[in-house]
Amino acid sequence: MGALTPSLMIRSLSQVLGFVLAIAVVLALLEGYVYLLFFRRPRGLPAATFARAVQGVIAALLFLLILRFLERMGLIADLVAAWGLTPVVTLPERLWAEWAALVPAPWHLMIPLALVLVLEAVIYFTGKPHPSRLGLAYVLVLPALVGVSFLIIIPFLFEVRLAFSNMAMYTAQNPQFGLRYGVENFVKVFTGPVAKDATFFEVFGRTVLWTVINVSLHVTGGLILALLLNRSMRLRGLYRTILILPWAVPSTITAMAWRNEFDFRYGFFNIILRNAQQFFTDLAAQTQALPLINDLFSWLSQAVHPVPWRQDPTWAFISVVMTNVWLGIPFMMVVILGGLQSISQEYYEAAEIDGASKWQQFWHITLPLLRPVLVPATILGTVWTFNRFEVIYLVTQGGPQEKTDILVSSLYKAIFQFYRYGFSAAFALVIFFILLLWSIFYLRITKGLRGIYE
Repeated sequence: MGALTPSLMIRSLSQVLGFVLAIAVVLALLEGYVYLLFFRRPRGLPAATFARAVQGVIAALLFLLILRFLERMGLIADLVAAWGLTPVVTLPERLWAEWAALVPAPWHLMIPLALVLVLEAVIYFTGKPHPSRLGLAYVLVLPALVGVSFLIIIPFLFEVRLAFSNMAMYTAQNPQFGLRYGVENFVKVFTGPVAKDATFFEVFGRTVLWTVINVSLHVTGGLILALLLNRSMRLRGLYRTILILPWAVPSTITAMAWRNEFDFRYGFFNIILRNAQQFFTDLAAQTQALPLINDLFSWLSQAVHPVPWRQDPTWAFISVVMTNVWLGIPFMMVVILGGLQSISQEYYEAAEIDGASKWQQFWHITLPLLRPVLVPATILGTVWTFNRFEVIYLVTQGGPQEKTDILVSSLYKAIFQFYRYGFSAAFALVIFFILLLWSIFYLRITKGLRGIYE
């Protein structure tokens, strides 16, 4: 293994910067292409013929490049081979290989970019301004569309393809794809173990319980703190800063810190419980002359004791819930506090004139006006909590005996411990559709987007 030298660092940095620069240049050329397509109209028939020919060739090359990329990703490889489209799809790649063999670097890159730039400039100067109602929207959305396509859509399509395969550790070099493999994978998700021993419905029930408890405490705790901080008080800014700290600290650091606090011998909670037990034991010894009080302290000295946080399934589940509640309440507090500050005080003044109590004001004014804030925040909180892998993994690793595993932690084990790639892809799709259906159902029931469309 080579040493990390300055020359190696400079070379690596230049490669990264070159990659970023290439992305910026390609996006700039695409933006120019879309701009000319919507905002410039050619003057006369020759200019129109030239512009449409150039734009058609560029569009065809882009289309072939996209097909080639999808084919290399394995998404349409079978379709391309079945239809005999391999020579067509690989045409840009073959042309580029011949061009690179004729022209030395870096001119083989710079000349095509300069040529495209010159052609776009010719189209620009031979055209006239043309207002477009949707052109600006397309120009602005294009970079985000490219990013979303490469980071979300294409990986999702690859995941779907992988779900219909028998890919595992022993078949990774030569996997087979087909409908029957997909059916087998989805059947195994619901009938067999999803990790080692735990079944889907066992883990799913625990995940629902985990999500309901956490989101309920997040919303309730965040609402209470937001109501307290929405009042006029001294040092309100300091209190807000302190309460936001758990959310500002990276969740991995927080989870590792809480894991140490749940240690049976040295954790903070068991030290407190051990001291409390000793305290009640001493009080019981000092109150032997008072039967009822002595019985109370004796009972407390037996009831209060160190807890096996990570060894007992119930206490392990409580420990991860405590950690996640600590992490989730500040986010809800900030969101709800923003919603409270957007509510006009005129509503409350009118309600006071009508004789409404504080509870009536809260129920009929605060909660309805917070709905556009609470609904999306609750959906986000539910999705995040449902997929809160790092808390489970870092605090309990899903133990003991997979009794604190949720769906995403079982999915992690299926991938990285048991190497069931096709099965894991199907499992991931099941989790995705559970969250998608729940979000649609929740939006329809709560009508959380009604204010946007009305």
